[in-house]
Amino acid sequence: MSNKELQEEELEVLHSIYDGDDSFKQVDQTTFQYKYGEEGNHRSFVLEISWTDDYPEHSPNIKLDAFYNKHILSNVKETIKNSVEEQIPDLIGCAMTYTLFEYVKENYPELISEQPEVPSLIQIDEDKFQPDVAKKKEKKEQLTKNQKRKMYERMNAAGEKPRGYDWVDIIKHLSQSGVQT
Repeated sequence: MSNKELQEEELEVLHSIYDGDDSFKQVDQTTFQYKYGEEGNHRSFVLEISWTDDYPEHSPNIKLDAFYNKHILSNVKETIKNSVEEQIPDLIGCAMTYTLFEYVKENYPELISEQPEVPSLIQIDEDKFQPDVAKKKEKKEQLTKNQKRKMYERMNAAGEKPRGYDWVDIIKHLSQSGVQT
């Protein structure tokens, strides 16, 4: 069988095995991802396996550089990748995508053991994610052109309001409050 035929056969097998499994995702014809751990958990990650043209006679590419994995420590990524790549020599010539995904699933606790349960402050600067309430600027009231024009007309040459400009407002207020003048 040619490599292409072996890949097509493995593709059918993967679809039948992972049918309905939300953790499995086929990115394109030769790239597959599997998500380990619970969604939103700081220890969850996505493993990506992509086939080369001469797969399964040669090893597939193993990647952990998905954006989803940004929280995983680099030494943990290296441990996972090296551990998966150690399994490949025994599987050369065979369909190995399912076997590699299952290997990580079975060994997940050991592979992720160096990843802290809680995000460390070194990795995430919490100030960046929590807006500072004290720094919030107060929004100034916007005046319409007509309001600005009336305000400008009320001022004298020195930029001051003339004496008694608000008497009409005071009289109006007093008449509404019931105080007699």
